[in-house]
Order: sequence, then structure tokens, then C-alpha cells
Amino acid sequence: TSLLDEEGNQDESLDSKTLSAEDQVKDRSTGTRVVAGQIFLESGKSDSQSDDAENFHSQEEEKENSLEELNSLEMSNLLNKDLEEAEIQSPVLTAIGGTADGEPCHFPFLFMEKEYAECTADGREDGRLWCATTYDYKKDQKWGFCETEEQSNKRRQMQEAEDVYQTGMKILNESSKKAQKKEAYQYLLKAADMNHTKAMEKVSYALLFGDYLKQNIQSSKELFEKLTEEGSPKGQMALGFLYASGLGVNSSQAKALVYYTFGALGGNLIAHMILGYRYWAGIGVLQSCESALTHYRLVANHVASDISLTGGTVVQRIRLADEVENPGMASGMLEEDLIQYYQFLAEKGDVQAQVGLGQLHLHGGRGVEQNHQRAFEYFNQAANAGNSHAMAFLGKMYSEGSDVVPQSNETALQYFKKAADMGNPVGQSGLGMAYLYGRGVPVNYELALKYFQKAAEQGWVDGQLQLGSMYYNGIGVKRDYKQALKYFNLASQGGHILAFYNLAQMHATGTGVMRSCHTAVELFKNVCERGRWSERLMTAYNSYKDGDSNSAVVQYLLLAEQGYEVAQSNAAFILDQKEASIVGENETYPRALLHWNRAASQGYTVARIKLGDYHFYGFGTDVDYETAFIHYRLASEQQHSAQAMFNLGYMHEKGLGIKQDIHLAKRFYDMAAEASPDAQVPVFLALCKLGVIYSLQYVREINIREVFSHIDMDQLLGPEWDLYLMTIIALLLGTIIAYRQRQHQAIPRPAGLRPAVPQQEPPPEHQPPQ
Repeated sequence: TSLLDEEGNQDESLDSKTLSAEDQVKDRSTGTRVVAGQIFLESGKSDSQSDDAENFHSQEEEKENSLEELNSLEMSNLLNKDLEEAEIQSPVLTAIGGTADGEPCHFPFLFMEKEYAECTADGREDGRLWCATTYDYKKDQKWGFCETEEQSNKRRQMQEAEDVYQTGMKILNESSKKAQKKEAYQYLLKAADMNHTKAMEKVSYALLFGDYLKQNIQSSKELFEKLTEEGSPKGQMALGFLYASGLGVNSSQAKALVYYTFGALGGNLIAHMILGYRYWAGIGVLQSCESALTHYRLVANHVASDISLTGGTVVQRIRLADEVENPGMASGMLEEDLIQYYQFLAEKGDVQAQVGLGQLHLHGGRGVEQNHQRAFEYFNQAANAGNSHAMAFLGKMYSEGSDVVPQSNETALQYFKKAADMGNPVGQSGLGMAYLYGRGVPVNYELALKYFQKAAEQGWVDGQLQLGSMYYNGIGVKRDYKQALKYFNLASQGGHILAFYNLAQMHATGTGVMRSCHTAVELFKNVCERGRWSERLMTAYNSYKDGDSNSAVVQYLLLAEQGYEVAQSNAAFILDQKEASIVGENETYPRALLHWNRAASQGYTVARIKLGDYHFYGFGTDVDYETAFIHYRLASEQQHSAQAMFNLGYMHEKGLGIKQDIHLAKRFYDMAAEASPDAQVPVFLALCKLGVIYSLQYVREINIREVFSHIDMDQLLGPEWDLYLMTIIALLLGTIIAYRQRQHQAIPRPAGLRPAVPQQEPPPEHQPPQ
């Protein structure tokens, strides 16, 4: 059965053999060839298949739906070759029942003074599709059904399911309240029960992560299996994740790889990203930089195409270990009272507070949700006060356009000009963009170059990026890859995602630099990790903060599969703390060890030390001091970790995994104290202990008899040393005797008498009553 077309052709039944269905197949297969070709090259049209981020743009949803339907339809056509051949051989629809049973439908036909080029349900209360077999229905009254009653019922059921799904999605996208989102998922649950594919995908992920539905791994697994049977790339990717992480099923990396591969072939970007990381790190497959490059480049193309002028959302990478030790410090999150303080300042007319809050709401992040309406209001207030930065950002908002701010090149140009005249680099860069693309002004490459140079000189990343692009493409200036590389590097230092993307392309193709697959993969990986699925990092953190460790660990595990180092370390941290009840007691440490290992491979120092600890104490593995020593040494040499140096000192002191050497132990302790001020107190205590041990060891090692046998007293004290010694002993003896005699004279007592014992009063309880 072919999938129901969700982009407007819901009038077709699932098993329809109508002419319009054939046309649909023809149109789609043409599109499929183009889209599929672009997928496996560099510029695919599919969007993120991730169900992780909730607020996808409608345009992206359409692209996503289209791609999945195209691939599913293609697979369906291969599986139902007979059906396809029947359609090709029988291009003419035959009327079923009615007054012209078995006769061919006539298109177009006239009904109620309106021409119909396809079957219609007009004029029928039961909604069943019909057609006329002659041109003029009113004149000849010749008609028949286009579908059987069973087909009609199926089509109406799917139409009803689609309506329920759309209602749920409308509530979900338009609401920010938790209660309303839960209500939306009730609609999606109902649509899923009616076998609506998109609804099943949404519900299965919600059950997996515990998003607005109670977490139920088993139920989500069953839905994913059902979706996989229907050829859903989302279902295939998710089932691969369950097998990779061993959630609800016995862990199997081979099965995971198969499902990930099918998901990627279906156009699922997260599956591509997971495969890219697996080939890069050699997880379950032979390490292959070129294969990793293919997958990562494909995903990066889509992420880069989605980057707007305003830059998109900010990715918050919060480490749970740091957050537990120093709440709020490591995460960069703003406390609620601090945000309120800034809001108070903004209301009082503080321009800097207005601009700061405007930027926070424009991009989101640091605990503030993206809100273009609030951003626009704050920028407006600051711009009215004459702030050039606010004017420039208003220009960006008008240039980009959104639900809040209508797109207007003229208004954007006015704001950019005002800001640029005041020497603002953001305004200069915006003005450069206007002249480069002819937005509100005639295209003028010389002026564009001039404004980009001015912005770049002031260190503004957009100016640097666009200047690099002009040199790279030879627009308005002689093509110069060295200059392009210089400006892309500068923009990448400012964290601009498109700069990373352009640098990756240059290293991948060897344009202006020596080709380096490894560098290109690392840069593309950086770009991919800025995709919309990164919003799941914040969702997982909020789940953990709300005490839902099970939901948090599943979300972090999926992100860990995608190669996010911070997700790998956070998943390992939750498992290490034994806070996730969905993971069995015996599996906690081995799984934590796996993710500490992956995080350590990406350069995270704490993870490397944790690997040493696990091998030292035998957590999730056998006690292995040699391996622990190797991990500590790597952390010490590569990341200069004070903790690792201290641990190496201790192992040298005790002779664990290495030959005992007190001198080397002291050296590592000293290095630890130099590396971190926090290590100075423990190092001091360790050195004191080491000093005592060294002294005892020295005393134990020397032979006192041998020492005295080597001493020559004649040389030391002279030839008559024995007389001096006898005199000193006699004097000491006389002193002791004299001291003892004085003590006896101090208390003279009569012979034979004992000192009288003073009479004591009886205790109170023995006294007679008065």
C-alpha cells in the first residue's frame, strides 16, 4: 500500500488505482529522482527528521514530509510492482456501480455548471468519490463510483486521522503552556491509534523521552517497530538507537548499524550524523575518515542552509558534573532574579540592559527562551534612545522577517544606514549585505566590499564572513583563497557557524589549503552539532533539573550517539551517580565506562580521569592498575590535569601499576601543586606523609652497629676522650644524688608515726535531719 499523501491529496484511497493516483506517482517519482540524487550528493532537500526539537518551521515540516513520502513511495512501488504495472497498463478509470458500471470515466466532466478533471465527492453526503462517463452529467445522467466502499471507508478514516493530527499539531505549535501541549498529545495519540504515520512518529518519540506523555520505552519500541515495517526513516533511526543503547531490547551494535543505515538511506539526517560519528570514531565499523566526511558534509549542508541572518538559536552545553559542584556558575545560565533585575533596569530606561535583553530574546539561551516579540520591543526602546546597536539589530530583524516583524528591505535599509553612519559594525555589515544582494538598493559590489571591510576591521564576525565569501567567489574583488581563508578563520574564532562550514569545504576539497579529511570532518561535525536537534540538550538538562533522570538519560544517550561530547559525559555522569532506574544495576557502570571512554576520546579531561578511576577501583571492569596509570598519564601529559598528576604521585608512592619510586611521587605531587592552586593543600598533606615515610624508610635501611663501627672516637673527641666521658658521667651521678637528698629533707617526719588523717564531715545523706 502506498502512503497517504499528506500535502493535500488526501482524497486518494490507500489502494486507489485512479488516474490521479497514477499522475501522483509520475509526479512524485520525477521529484524523487531529483531529491534522492541531491541527498546522496551535496545538496539534498530533506530537512531534519529529528523529532527531538518541537518547534520546526512549517516549511521544514513540508520538506521533511515530502522527502519521507517520496522515499516511502519509491519503496512501496518496488514492493508492489504488479500494482504499478496495472496502473501503467490501465491509465483510464473505470466506473464502479452507478448507472454506467464498467464504463470509462470521462475527464473533464460537467456537473452543476462546473468542470471536474478528477473524481469528486460533491453532491454526495457520504463523501464517496464518483465520476461521470460522459461530458455532461446533467444531460446523460451516466455515472459510477471511483472507488469501492472499502476503499472509501479507508480514505475517510485516514482523512479523519489527518484532521485529528493537524488539530494536535496546531495546538502544539501555537502554545507554550505545558497543559496545552499535553492536550495536543492526546490528539496525536488518537491519530496514532488510527495508524497515522506522522502522529505515530510524534507519539513514539514522546513516549521514548517522556515529553508530555509518561515515559514508556516498551510502548515506544512497539511503535518504532511498526513504523519501521512501514518504511519510516524516523522509526528506523530510533530502533537503531534502542539497539545501540540497549533500551527495551538486548544491545546489538550490528542491528543498530543496519537500522541506522536504512534510516540514512531514507533521508534521516540524525541517522546520517550518527553514522558520520561512528565512521569517524570507528564504533562498530572500520574507521573511515572519507565515509565520515560524506555523512557529515550532507548534514552540514542542511544545517548551513537553515542559518538565518540573525544567526539562529544558541546551543547551551551544560556539564552536569560542573553544575552539581558549582550550580549556575559553569552553565552560564542566568538566574531568574538577575533577569528580573535587568528587566527592571530596561524599564527604567537603561539602554545597555535593553540591548542585552533584546539580544538574549532574539537568539535565546542562558535560560531565556527565544521570543522575537520581546526582542523587537527592547530593540525599539533602545533605538529610540539613539543606540546604534539596537538600530542595527532592528535592521537584521526586518531584513530576515518573522511572525512578529514583517520582512521589509526598505525599513531594514533605513535602520542599517542609521547604525552605519554612527560607525556601528553590525549596521555596516547589514548595509554591505543590502548592496551585495540588492535588497532595497541596486547591487553594488564595491560598496558592499567597503562596508564589509569596515565591519571586519572592528572585529564583527558577519563582516569577516562576508568579506571571506567575496574573496572566495571573486565577487567585486580578484579571487584570493588565502584572503578568504584568513577571514573565515577570523570569523570562526568568533564562533560563526557558516565560517566553520566554509573552512570545512575548503579543507575537504583542498581549496586554498592542503586537503585534510580529518580537519574537514572536525569542522563539519562542529556545524552539524549546531543543528536544530541541539535544542534537545537544553530539554534534557531541564528534565534532569526537574528530577526526571530517566528522561534526561535517554535524551543524552541519543545525543551521545550523534557524537555530542557533552551529552556523552552527562549520560555517563547520570549513570555513574546511579540516578537512572531504567538501566539495570549491573549495567550501570559498564555503560558509564563506555560513554566516559567516548567523551575522553574527544578530549574531555574529566572523562579521561574517570576512566583511570574505573580501572583503579574496578567499576564496570576488572581492577587494572596499569591501564589506570596509562589514563592518568594521558590526562597529565595532554591536558595538564592536576588531579591526574596527584593520582600518578599516589601510584608511584604505593607502587601500584608501576615500580615504587618516592622521588617520582614527590615530583608528580609538586607538578600537581603548580598546575592548580586547589591542589596545594592536599599536596602539602601528601608531602608531609611522604616525608615521614621517607624518614622511616631511611632509618630502616641503615645499620646502627655499622655506623658506630665506622666512627673513630680519637679523631672525633681527642686521645683522652674516655676520661672526659667518665668525668661527665660522675658529675651527672652526683647531681642526681644531691637532688634526691634535698627531696627527703623537705618533708621531716617522726619515726614510726604516720601523718594524721583529717576528719571529714559525713556526706549530706548521712547527716541527721535538723
